This record gives sequence, structure tokens and C-alpha cells, in this order.
Amino acid sequence: MGQRTYNILFHTHTVSGIVISVALYVIFFAGSFSFFRDEITNWERGHTVEILDELSIDFNSSIEELGKDYSLYGRDIELTHYYNERKVNVSLSASKDSLAIEKDKNGAFFYLDTKDKTTANYTEMYGLGEFLYRLHFFAQIPYPFGYYLSGFVAFFFLFAIFTGILVHWKKIVSNFYVFRPWAKIKTLWTDAHTALGVIGFPFQFVYAVTGAFFMLKLILVAPTSIFLYDGDQSKLYEELEYNHPVFKFENKPLQNPININTYVEKTKTEWPGFKITEVHIFNYGDTNMHLSISGNMDYTSKFNGLGYVIYKVADQSIVQQKKPLKTSSYLDGVKNTLYRLHLGDYAGYGLKIISFILGLISCFVIISGVMIWLVARNKKHIPEKRRRFNENVVRYYLAICLSMYPITALAFILVKFNPSGGMPFIYRTYFISWLLLSTFFIVKNDNNFTNKYTLLSGSILGLLVPITNGYVTGNWIWTSYTQGFSQILFVDVFWIVLSLMGLLVIIKLNKNEKVKTLVKTP
Repeated sequence: MGQRTYNILFHTHTVSGIVISVALYVIFFAGSFSFFRDEITNWERGHTVEILDELSIDFNSSIEELGKDYSLYGRDIELTHYYNERKVNVSLSASKDSLAIEKDKNGAFFYLDTKDKTTANYTEMYGLGEFLYRLHFFAQIPYPFGYYLSGFVAFFFLFAIFTGILVHWKKIVSNFYVFRPWAKIKTLWTDAHTALGVIGFPFQFVYAVTGAFFMLKLILVAPTSIFLYDGDQSKLYEELEYNHPVFKFENKPLQNPININTYVEKTKTEWPGFKITEVHIFNYGDTNMHLSISGNMDYTSKFNGLGYVIYKVADQSIVQQKKPLKTSSYLDGVKNTLYRLHLGDYAGYGLKIISFILGLISCFVIISGVMIWLVARNKKHIPEKRRRFNENVVRYYLAICLSMYPITALAFILVKFNPSGGMPFIYRTYFISWLLLSTFFIVKNDNNFTNKYTLLSGSILGLLVPITNGYVTGNWIWTSYTQGFSQILFVDVFWIVLSLMGLLVIIKLNKNEKVKTLVKTP
């Protein structure tokens, strides 16, 4: 590699990394916790879910419950399962009955609790797990700007990854085994940045590609529909199998009794190991009523086994189906594989924990890259004004990024004292606390202090998380263990382990500081 090419790659790596560093840190930090979104949600509500990755409810009684509040005749009804929670998503279209009253001519969307049959809207059901999940792609910023921002950050992260690999290519193997903690500070940060960057490269590459795909695909929809489908987006979505088929409403009541459970059991018997994630009813109660049952095979038996079947209820015939046991199409492979790789939900807790650790490693790679940038520019030949500017940039970066740890731990505690606060409470407490703590560390103007006390305060607050849960709800660790509350137990143990590791790092840092002090003392 020529010197000019090396310089171009090096500066591209540095500039792209610095520009996106804070946003990328937030994405990886919040995204790491998002691997446990369902566990956090159930911990927050004191729930436990026995059957995972499946829409497991009594459909007949659920529809009957919905009928108490809504006139269902002539509506399309959709019940979907996205997360391992007690609630399921319910979507009701407007009634197609020409004689329907004004109220029934409006659609509705809400959540139905599968245990107590209560309903709630999105704001009421909003929890900390959902907040952290959506924070990792900036959904709190008005749509679609937050999505685009996270997508472009992921896209430019690809540049940083590849330019970093190319810059270090010649020494990537030898430097991987080198770590010099007693060398000068720039060498220390460089060794850590290189070694951990290589370890996390496959993980970071997968998440950069999939993250950019999910968030920027919205930009591709408009030009694709214009050039290939004459501006008809519905046709595009139909080709991508995102839209349901349309069945004409006959406006003739169905005489036969409607037993949705029978169709569900029939489908599961036909396809053993099939997990149902969506039930869609077309023209409820009409003679042309159809029932669509969608899902996928258990990931242990087939990684990419998507399938669905559509029944005509009047004669119980199958009008359309895609068998999940057959070879998957290219479209299914692209859509489902990218989702599974990004969510990391196909191999149990083992993969989630590994992904969480790699996510935190990525956070460290980002911070170490920023520190290398600062140390490399803190030299005598650089004007004092520029050096102060660089120091201020890093001070702001560290204060904002490192404050996320104690603020996240604090949020876990606060939601236990106000479990019904919903979206407004979580937004106020998290963002205002984050702003105040970041401002404190910025004013303090001591990066070592910021590093040490964000880690210390976060670890102490983290140890208080299971104590708070036990005090407020009575679900102490031993109680959760004996009662089989696996999701609640996991979050409590998770915070204990994470906090103890943080305290061990603090102890190690203090020992190193004492050693350096003794070495300097004559």
C-alpha cells in the first residue's frame, strides 16, 4: 500500500469514526441492552412468559372479549406476536358493513393482555425495555429523521470498519497479541483499540450492514416503486409479501359457528414444530370470511422456515399456503436472515449474552478510538487553541457516553417505584437525568474523574436494582428462583454480575494509580 493511499484510508477512518462516535456509542450501548428487551419488560411488570416465540392464546375467548367493546362484523382482525410478553398486538380495520354505526367505521390498534384480558394503548404499555430498544435506532427523534440518522451512522460505520482493517492490515496479526499497559498512554489506547476491534469485527460488520439495511431501506422504497412499479407502492409491498391479499366483503352473515382454535390446531398438526406468530381474519362473520395463519418453524429445526396458510371459513378449504418445510425462497432468506442476525434471538440466552458482551466491547473500541485521536493531537507543535478545542470535544464525548451506564441503572430503579408511568415518565426521568449528569461531568472537566465515577455510580446503582425489585414487588432473587420466574431472575442476576465486574475494574484502576504514584515518588 502506497503512503498516499495509507494516509487517505487513515484519515477517512479517523474522521468517519470521530464524526459518528457519540451516536454510534448510544446505538451500541442501548442496543446491547436491547438483546434483553423482553426480559426487561417482563421484569418491569412482574410477569413471566412460559411459551416463547409464539402467539399462544385462546383465540376464541380473545375474540369474544374483543366483541364486548367492538362490533366485529365486517372487520379485518389481526392478532400478532412480536415479543415474548403477555400482551399481543390487536389491529382492527374499519367495518365494511354499510349499515355499521359511525363508531364502527373507524379502525383501532391496542394491546390485549392474554392473562387478564385488559387492553391498553401504546403509550400506556410503553416500558423501559421498549425505550432502550427504540433508543438504539433513535426512534425518539420524530419519524423518519431518527431512523435515517441511525441508518447513516451504521452506513458510515462500515467505512470506519473497513478503513480500520486496511490501515492495520500488515500488522493486524502481530499487534493482536500485543498489549503494553505500562507503555505511554497513546500506545495503551492503540493496543486496546486494535485488539478489541479485531475481536469484534465480525459482530460489528453484521450490525453495521443489517442496521443500515433496516433504517435506510425506506429511502429505497420511493425510487424503486417509481421506476419498477410506476409509482404503485402497494404493488411493491405485495411483491415483497408485506401486504395481505384482499377478499371481497359479501355483506351476508356467516351461519356456521366460528372456531378459530380449530384452524390453529389443524395447522400446527399439519406442520409439527410450527410457531404461530400472526392470525389475520378477513371479513369477520361474513360468508366470505377468510383466516390467515402465519409463523415460522422452530429455529432449532429450521432457521429460515417461514410459512402461512389461508382458509376460507365457509367451506374450510385452503385457498393459499406456503409450506414452511420446503426450501425457503431467496426473498425469505434475505428478509428473515437479516432480522434474525440483527436481533440475535435464534439461539437462546447464550447468544444474547455473547452479543451483549460484544456490544460493550464495541463501546470500548469507540471510546478508545476517541482517546487515540485526542492523545495524537495533544502535542507541542499543535496550537494551544486547537489543543483546547480537541480536549473539549473529548470531554463532551466522554461525559455524554459514559453517563449512560449510571442513568440506565437509575432508570431500572425508578420504573419500579412508578410502574404505570409509561412513556412520559420514562422520557422525563431518563433524558433529564442524562442531561444533568452529563452537564456535571462536563463542568467538572476531568476525564479520569468522569471515567471512574460513572463506572462506580453505575455499579452501585446496578446492585440496588435487584434490591429495589425485591423491596417493591416481593420478587427477591430466591423467590424468583423457587417460583420459576426466569425472566425476572435473569435481569436481577444480570445486574449483579455487571455491577460486580464494574467494581472489580474500579479496584484494578485504583491499584494501578497507587503503583504509578509509588513509581513516581523518589
